[in-house]
Amino acid sequence: MRIIAGQLKGRSLKAPRGNSTRPTADRVREAIFSILGSTEDLNVLDLYAGTGALGIEALSRGANQAVFVEASASALQCIRANLSELSLESQAHVVPKVVERAKREITKWAPYNLAFCDPPWSKIVDTCRILRDIKVDDLLVPGGRLVFEHPAKTEVVVGNWGNLWVVQVRSWGDSAVTILEKTAAAPMPEHPTMDDRLS
Repeated sequence: MRIIAGQLKGRSLKAPRGNSTRPTADRVREAIFSILGSTEDLNVLDLYAGTGALGIEALSRGANQAVFVEASASALQCIRANLSELSLESQAHVVPKVVERAKREITKWAPYNLAFCDPPWSKIVDTCRILRDIKVDDLLVPGGRLVFEHPAKTEVVVGNWGNLWVVQVRSWGDSAVTILEKTAAAPMPEHPTMDDRLS
């Protein structure tokens, strides 16, 4: 697993052994950042951070800071090792808690321009509830975006997420992302079943 682009392009990232952490595949990560465009000078939140690959990729591409929220001891070890080896510690804050108990720490560095959420795929429904309960829209600036990664066969049920609205849904094989944007009124979304094939 490597950083795709930016000042740290090509540098390797550590990941825990076994299947307890499911890092976003390099090709999917590349596609996500292609959709997002520039992350220059953004403040980034990485929920269920795993290896930290998404937040670190944003830092490599010019983000100001990234906050990583993760509860797994093995994943936290990898996040801290990756940040240290890449000399990113001054731009990063690691919150060693489950997301639903990290609201105070997350709020400390808010607001964010961009948030990533890549929960265990067996907990997508629970994660939707948690994001609603912590009022994730309050953590974002107007126009801020939330990138929710999930199985392609699973629809993210937004429900009452304040001023967050779905603007894009993209899928690549068995992986998909739902991208939401903070706005006072519902925007016109792109076609929700768009399927991007990575070969």
